[in-house]
Amino acid sequence: MTLRRVLAVGFVLGVLGMLGMGASPAVAVEPVRMGCGIMTFDTVPGWGLDAQGASQIGPTHGSVVVDSQGLVYTSSNLGIFVFSPDGTLVRRHLGDDYTSLHDMEIRSEDGRDFIYGARNAAGEGIKFDAETGGVVLRLGIPSKEACGLEIAKWAPTAITVAPNGEIYLSDGYASNHIFRFSPDGTYLSHFGTKGNGMKEFNTAHGMTLDTRYDPPRLLICDRNHEPKGRLLHYDLDGNFLEEVITGLGMPTSAAVQGDYVSVPDLHGRVVILNKNNTIMAVLGHNPDPARGGSFNVPQAEWIEGIFSGTHGSFWDADGNLYVQDWNVSGRIMKLVRVGSGS
Repeated sequence: MTLRRVLAVGFVLGVLGMLGMGASPAVAVEPVRMGCGIMTFDTVPGWGLDAQGASQIGPTHGSVVVDSQGLVYTSSNLGIFVFSPDGTLVRRHLGDDYTSLHDMEIRSEDGRDFIYGARNAAGEGIKFDAETGGVVLRLGIPSKEACGLEIAKWAPTAITVAPNGEIYLSDGYASNHIFRFSPDGTYLSHFGTKGNGMKEFNTAHGMTLDTRYDPPRLLICDRNHEPKGRLLHYDLDGNFLEEVITGLGMPTSAAVQGDYVSVPDLHGRVVILNKNNTIMAVLGHNPDPARGGSFNVPQAEWIEGIFSGTHGSFWDADGNLYVQDWNVSGRIMKLVRVGSGS
């Protein structure tokens, strides 16, 4: 599909939206191929939309994960929406416990999948059963007696879990400290501070366990570090290891599979790095600076294969990618890996 044709389809959808007709099923949208080499993907038009072609999830400022059965969980301002791999909505977790989930991590424990979440506006970390939604752990602000800090505001943006079950929660929208907790939620330590120095964070926005290395490391997205965002490695004790890569725009999160990591950039693209942290592919790049990084792109103005405020991503077992935009209408996309057999 040529760029001219993609833009034409986007224009038609925009006209229909202005006429109040939304995304009509009568308008055929073809898959768009993106990436290169072994990191080539095809989009799946309409994935996750309802029978009328409308988004089902509401405004998004969150994350996406895939469980051990291949079900896809995405967080929106309303809660958690769970899809089958073909994009069918199978269940929802709604209510106060599931709003403001800015970042999620999923982990199998004793035969069950648990989701760990960083709730920015709610000011807490949370752990709940992925299937039932039952909350089993909450991480509140550590006391001054425990951590030696007087924390007036807490706005966690990222969460990850070490192999031994210790939990790392980044206070990325406030102090930029990263807090370490035991599996039962006891405060253990913290590291990092706000700034633009080599060992400082200017919005420690995203974080994951980087299993490309032995022992695994923390991979941290320093989103607003000047002059451009970067990725950093810390060990699991909170010691600085290295600056991984710079010049990534505004990296929001990271997801690892095998030797590869996907890094959404809020400007409207996903960057894929290999184990040497060399860029393998750039997906969905938005050439419009007014739209790349914009929340206010309604569904009627979405363009297949072009992202806007790319915020979360996750791999499934076949190497396909799910990508969530920071978006007023609620946008989640499936990218099928070419040659993956899916």
